[in-house]
Amino acid sequence: MQKVCSRLHGPSLLGKTDLWNSVNACVKFHKGCGVLCQKSAVKHPPPVLPQIPPCDFKPEPYQGMSKERLLHIRKNNCNPMTMKVTYYKKPVFINQGYMQWLWDVDGRRYLDLFAGVATVSVGHCNPKVTETAEKQLRRLWHTTAIYVYPQMQEYAEKLASLLPDPLKVVYFTNSGSEANDLAVLMARLYTGNFDVITLRGSYHGGSPQATGLTSNADYKYPIPSSMGCHNTMCPDVFRGLWGGSHCRDSPGVGGAVQFPKNYLKDTYQLVREKGGICIADEVQTGFGRTGSHFWGFQGHNVFPDMVTMAKGIANGFPMGAVVTTAEIARSFGKGVHFNTFGGNPLACAVASSVLDTIKEDKMQENSAEVGTYLLTELAKLRDKYEIIGDVRGKGLQIGVEMVKDKASRDPLPPEAMAEIFEDTKDMGVLIGKGGLYGQTFRIKPPMCITKNDADFFLAVFNQAVQNYMERR
Repeated sequence: MQKVCSRLHGPSLLGKTDLWNSVNACVKFHKGCGVLCQKSAVKHPPPVLPQIPPCDFKPEPYQGMSKERLLHIRKNNCNPMTMKVTYYKKPVFINQGYMQWLWDVDGRRYLDLFAGVATVSVGHCNPKVTETAEKQLRRLWHTTAIYVYPQMQEYAEKLASLLPDPLKVVYFTNSGSEANDLAVLMARLYTGNFDVITLRGSYHGGSPQATGLTSNADYKYPIPSSMGCHNTMCPDVFRGLWGGSHCRDSPGVGGAVQFPKNYLKDTYQLVREKGGICIADEVQTGFGRTGSHFWGFQGHNVFPDMVTMAKGIANGFPMGAVVTTAEIARSFGKGVHFNTFGGNPLACAVASSVLDTIKEDKMQENSAEVGTYLLTELAKLRDKYEIIGDVRGKGLQIGVEMVKDKASRDPLPPEAMAEIFEDTKDMGVLIGKGGLYGQTFRIKPPMCITKNDADFFLAVFNQAVQNYMERR
């Protein structure tokens, strides 16, 4: 079997964590009410619920359709898949966002720790990025690469400067799926090989080609997809034969799995010995999210032949990119490929402002500091509760794997996950879920969150797990 590329990514070993304070240091509390405080046969004092940190921003009152009308349209006029992926038994109806906060149509505020699926990198409606977008909207929304306009060239140069030589040639897309599709096409053209290797449990997008790269049954349909894609064992140190958590090096994506130390180095070497090239999918791990490095692969001291990126690249504005070497890029010229929207003036202006904001506001450094604090305190909750099996990650790319018990490591059942998930939301925090069995809570917030925000989440999550344990 010919090997084209390795779809692997993620950064390095977590830093020291002995300087951080305890979970409840800066959290205020208030008396609980509602369902959590209803009387039971056993007398317990009402739980003391954490109080959300203050925020000076005032959202605009919602004056649109009723929630009932919105849900009716969603069920009847949107594809059924829209309802299938809708979070929560009682969905959240979002009206407005600002930095790490979201408000629903009733005016209730939530701490957003999932960032539109790890996409809002510098904060909802970040003022600096918003100002840039408004300025560009008044000048030129859209034209295509058939003309020369400064925004594309300016951003391409700025983005390429953040990658090591010889990764200096950029092609813009609209999404991570599209970027991964094109990376595989370029790899096949350049090497003359056809087959691609990805990890079991991985996710690389939802397009027909990318679903072949993806190895997770939930995203598969009962039809053939993307010939030539092969999956190999995921190096999960929590569930696999990889030496235990002390062998970890960095986070991946499928439920935030961490690779063993030196895994990528050895993998890259093997792939290249067999005539393949290596592609780093940085759709979630890029742009400083992991804290110690701007790109995930840098934490492994490896140099990919191609890098794909999206999500945080433009803070939620649709954009993606493939960055590769000049030699590999030349192979793309064997045919003609045209992208109507990729790299348009507005997208490039927004993405350029995102890079400036990450640097000016030290958001990569904040990811390292707040992320390490979160990991340290979550590890204490892991030691406290039998159902928290594993805490892993780097920076603000964190996974908390839930189990029936630590001895069996069997995944916590979906209905139990749903209870904790719903409770966390009801107390004012939005997180994500992932993993092969949906057993991992995903914490990937905007990189502007503070330690006070982290304390609030930790108190909420502690209460949600405690509530479940008492009910069980």
